[in-house]
Amino acid sequence: MNFDRRYFQPLSFTPEQWRQYFASAERDVHIAQTAKLAEIQFTFAYNALIKIGIALIAANGYKVRSQPGHHVKIIDVLSRILKDENIALMGDAMRQKRNLDLYDGGDIITDAEGEEYAAFVAQVLKRAEKLNSEH
Repeated sequence: MNFDRRYFQPLSFTPEQWRQYFASAERDVHIAQTAKLAEIQFTFAYNALIKIGIALIAANGYKVRSQPGHHVKIIDVLSRILKDENIALMGDAMRQKRNLDLYDGGDIITDAEGEEYAAFVAQVLKRAEKLNSEH
């Protein structure tokens, strides 16, 4: 897999560091799945998606550089690592909703959307953990 050096730098990580990344993503998924407010579900689901991407990128020997557009790249690489274009599509939709909320005065997250995003990211986490355990 090709890692764009503008967004990723080679760096070795220990298995313990990978576990910490996944544990952090697991905590966020748990919060997303148990939260009662859709906005909280969404925020923690999005954060978990990014953390899952960071964990799998680390498992491939790269560290994410904090650059403008790095979330787009994380989502893209996560999608390619797990070989699932739906991750890129849903992740980008989530990223755009997050940006609307942060930079354009907000966007309404419905209860159905909050639950859908939380369930989606929980499935991505399961796939990522399975892949990582095989790694």
